[in-house]
Amino acid sequence: MSVAFTKEESAETASETLLPDRPISPHPNLVTEAGLKALQAQLQEAREAYEAAQAIEDVNEKRRQSAVPLRDARYLTERLRTAQLVPDPVATDVVAFGSTVTFSRADGRVQTYRIVGEDEADPKAGTISFVSPVARSLMGKSVGDVVGAGAQEIEILSIA
Repeated sequence: MSVAFTKEESAETASETLLPDRPISPHPNLVTEAGLKALQAQLQEAREAYEAAQAIEDVNEKRRQSAVPLRDARYLTERLRTAQLVPDPVATDVVAFGSTVTFSRADGRVQTYRIVGEDEADPKAGTISFVSPVARSLMGKSVGDVVGAGAQEIEILSIA
């Protein structure tokens, strides 16, 4: 077959398909049971997206559509491999990984967050990472304790 009839990948297409790996946190990969299940579900979704992309006939489009799910699958596989399942705390006398903490800020706002692993943290959904500044200042403290969180002080109102 003549070279004129082969489809060559352009430099642009190559750069679109060679995505850098997602960064892996240097912190221990602590997860709640829900967080572990979420990682497993996300890995399954990435694998399904990759399989769907493999059905595309155009080789350049197949590579483009495969790039993100392939990168995500590598990341999620590593996160599942290093996951350390932490059971929910049995006591509510001190803040621990998995605790739900309600606290008041100096400006009067009352907030409630559950302290979880990095991959499952979503402040809009009421979860924060155990390595976040607020969570680190709350860990090991009790109801009534006032702790510094950045430039503010917060008072722990309840632990669940």
